[in-house]
Amino acid sequence: MSDYSTHAPASKISSLEFTVLVALLMSVVAISIDALLPALDFIRAEVPMSHPNQAQLLISSLFLGMAAGQLICGPLSDATGRKPVLYGGIALYLAGTVLCYFAQSIEGLLLGRIIQGLGVSGPYVSAISIVRDKYAGNEMARVMSLVMLIFILVPAIAPSLGQGILYIADWRAIFLMYLGYALLIGGWIHWRLDETLPKANRIPMTVSGFKAGFAEVISNGPTVCYTLCMGLFFGSFIGYLNSSQQIFQQQFGTGEAFTLYFGFLALVFGGASLVNAKFVQRFGMELLCRRAVLAILVLSAAFLALHAAVQIELWMFLLYASGLFFCFGLVFGNVNAMAMEPMGHVAGIASAVIGATSSLLSLTIGTYIGQQYNGSLIPVTSGFLVLGSICLGLLYLAARLKTQETAATAS
Repeated sequence: MSDYSTHAPASKISSLEFTVLVALLMSVVAISIDALLPALDFIRAEVPMSHPNQAQLLISSLFLGMAAGQLICGPLSDATGRKPVLYGGIALYLAGTVLCYFAQSIEGLLLGRIIQGLGVSGPYVSAISIVRDKYAGNEMARVMSLVMLIFILVPAIAPSLGQGILYIADWRAIFLMYLGYALLIGGWIHWRLDETLPKANRIPMTVSGFKAGFAEVISNGPTVCYTLCMGLFFGSFIGYLNSSQQIFQQQFGTGEAFTLYFGFLALVFGGASLVNAKFVQRFGMELLCRRAVLAILVLSAAFLALHAAVQIELWMFLLYASGLFFCFGLVFGNVNAMAMEPMGHVAGIASAVIGATSSLLSLTIGTYIGQQYNGSLIPVTSGFLVLGSICLGLLYLAARLKTQETAATAS
């Protein structure tokens, strides 16, 4: 980590205000996805579609835009500073939101969501970079812990925000909320946040630099394994996310209580992330990941077998999903950290390449799983089992490759 953060000029924004702002920047993605989930049935009823599962694409399309945007926003923010990328991202997000609000067809909605995804990549990529610019060492760890504490709450309450809007208006009003949210953050950034990356520390964005960074990523065996793991695991998660509204509201008939169940599982995921932060130094990232993936496989195999014996009820799914989400909280952050571990010298470009590659893989897999939804949990559970099995193999392969590299270096 560079030490220029310790020489940054005094800021007009307090540590608490800065923490809240960064958490909200990271949360644009979560609120853009989760607040829309309760409205999918209303959109199906109003917007012509060839199949009910087509509404799931409103979730996947945002991830598509975000995956492409990461490749641009990461290196661009290192070259031009954080605030221009934030402004550009918010402007794109606003344009996509307006397009969605006025769209009369599923194609128009999907285009608007892709543009929204391109937009959210700016705040999402820049948020952690801004923290890195301003803080170092233990102070950075403290700020990020507080950021994550706030960030965890957003997926838990976002569906309830969407449901609350549906009480008083139609589904298009959710996009008005997105509009207001983005304008609020944009104004907050303009008036209160100073540029955190000094010109002297900016890295020119060049094609040759990107090619070199890309080659560095794909030539590192362990990083490739962990990147594939991220894509596969997040793919299984997107498969669930795409189907979640149909699972809860149509299959189990939870109605408006869907937001409570969804929020509960989001809190389980967040709680596991906090547990991981406590135990990762004691047990290590690799051991925690392997044990968590193994638990996912056992849970998924048992739950899949249960389908042949009994009629699955809501409480059974909640028990299974709680175990899954807790294990996910032990996997996601660690796998990303292990993928980035050898990439410190090309961190900006490596982060963009790893993020975009894993996102595109997960988007493809997650969309496929979601489109297989047939009124049962078999497609989603099978996805967790099959993809988890491949991930476990990749984790062991990465460990073997690292051992071989260490031995080769020692000799």
